[in-house]
Amino acid sequence: MLTRRSAICFALASGVGTLSDIPLSRKAAASTDNEARWWKEAVVYQVYPRSFQDTNGDGMGDLPGLISRLDHIQALGATVVWLCPHYDTPDIDNGYDIRDYRKVNPDLGTMADFERLVSELHQRGMRLIVDLVVNHTSDEHEWFRQSRSSRNNPYRDFYIWRDGRDGGPPNNYPSFFGGSAWQLDAPTGQYYLHYFARKQPDLNWENPKVRQHVYDIMRFWLDKGVSGFRMDVIPYISKPDEMPDLSPEALILPEYAYANGPHVHDYLQEMNREVLAGHNLLTVGEAGGVTFEQTPLYVGSDRHELDMIFHFDLAHLGRVDWKMQPWTIPQLKSMVIQEDQSGGPHGWAATFLENHDHPRSVSRYGDDRPQGRIQSAKALAVLLLMRRGTPYIYQGEEIGMTNIPFSSIADFEDINAHGIWKTTVESGAMDATEVLPDLRRTSRDNARTPMQWDASENGGFTTGKPWFRVNPNHTEINVAHQKHDPQSVLTFYRHLIALRANHRTLIYGAFQDVDPSHPAVFAFTRTDQNERFLILINLTGEPQNYVLPMTARITDVLLTSTSNPQSPLPAELPAWHAGIYKIEA
Repeated sequence: MLTRRSAICFALASGVGTLSDIPLSRKAAASTDNEARWWKEAVVYQVYPRSFQDTNGDGMGDLPGLISRLDHIQALGATVVWLCPHYDTPDIDNGYDIRDYRKVNPDLGTMADFERLVSELHQRGMRLIVDLVVNHTSDEHEWFRQSRSSRNNPYRDFYIWRDGRDGGPPNNYPSFFGGSAWQLDAPTGQYYLHYFARKQPDLNWENPKVRQHVYDIMRFWLDKGVSGFRMDVIPYISKPDEMPDLSPEALILPEYAYANGPHVHDYLQEMNREVLAGHNLLTVGEAGGVTFEQTPLYVGSDRHELDMIFHFDLAHLGRVDWKMQPWTIPQLKSMVIQEDQSGGPHGWAATFLENHDHPRSVSRYGDDRPQGRIQSAKALAVLLLMRRGTPYIYQGEEIGMTNIPFSSIADFEDINAHGIWKTTVESGAMDATEVLPDLRRTSRDNARTPMQWDASENGGFTTGKPWFRVNPNHTEINVAHQKHDPQSVLTFYRHLIALRANHRTLIYGAFQDVDPSHPAVFAFTRTDQNERFLILINLTGEPQNYVLPMTARITDVLLTSTSNPQSPLPAELPAWHAGIYKIEA
């Protein structure tokens, strides 16, 4: 939810790995730091349900639509589905404002639909994780209705209320969506805190009753059969002591001030003891504001908090808030290296290139023009899936979906984009011509356009009017065109995922960047005691006459994205070439 920031050569063993041989029970034996775990071997497919598949013609995706497309996800080779918020909501922030944690959003379906989704996944040997959004609720949640009714209400302390200062807010905290993070509530004369929209008041985790309610909610969904949680902005749940004003430097990137509060690790360890311990779950935290150095505190298996976290340093490469700046490939590689090392000796990483909060990766890191789109999408797929960590694929990434054109602010749906426009253009601080080009490139709306299933009207997403417009390039980029094409992006993803499933080294093997300073090529190895692989990725649209700065004899070419000399090195790597080679150990 955080908003800042050709021929295919392959030699694959038959079959695509699945979780069908792993019991779906939540119980599991105690593990050691180096023990294999199902969530390390998993490939997670993120579903933004309102944009995935509509079945009733109302223009919004729904749970029956997701169920109808599970075969696509299974055929891809993904073993886990991450479902973005499915809860009852007023929908001011696309479901991240929750009115009732125990009800399904009626626009998406019913509880029976949810239960059928879990059942259908389990029948396929797959699992489901759901969003846990507990830094804040909707202002329409019954807890907040009670809390704001009077200063003496028993629920008053479920949220963070303060008196104003000098006729204004209690401090200078900014909201991520623009303006102050404090909202005056006239009936009781106090301000409540909201790091996000004013209709998303922050919960007071210092209140043990709040924490117990959260744990009860988690148990409710675990009893429904989910296998874990993606925890929204989880480092923010503990607020700074005394909440003093932020310095001018901290105001530039307030996520670093809001994250890592004084009790966050106490709360996560309590959550682990109360709910997670002894269960075979996947837990991943959205961790904006957590540095690489702080990561082991969250993910070390000896800490008993989370299994992995999402870092955003790579996602924010070349970005300052919503504004873009030049960046280099060595900078990108540096981010990947630091992320790989960040978990320390007892941690694990989550790898991703796009999600519901970030633009499409082909438009962000590749070339979304016709001459480069397919090959750059394949190169980025190798970068995502051949690294060490659990990979997360966002819906449409597997077919190379791109950013959508925007001609004016009226084209944007995202509350964050409109907040930026209000504080820049409408305030008179900036001209529209200064703001719109960067918003086009960084807006969350780029990832929220409907899934492109075929070339028909609305891309096969809905028979009605879609809640958000379909990218006009759906006639060229869609599942139907790619699923039987041996040279398509989708086919390449399937081969990559199968390759990873069939080689333990590509999951657990050590990662080493062997040429970190090269300005165009990402060359790294994956190694264990039995095997060694070399991965080469030309991250540019120009051929590279590449000399590998190490001795390596290629014994097998497992998969390449372009027609390329298989050996020896040095060799000319075509534009956007990516290849996986077995080399002598």
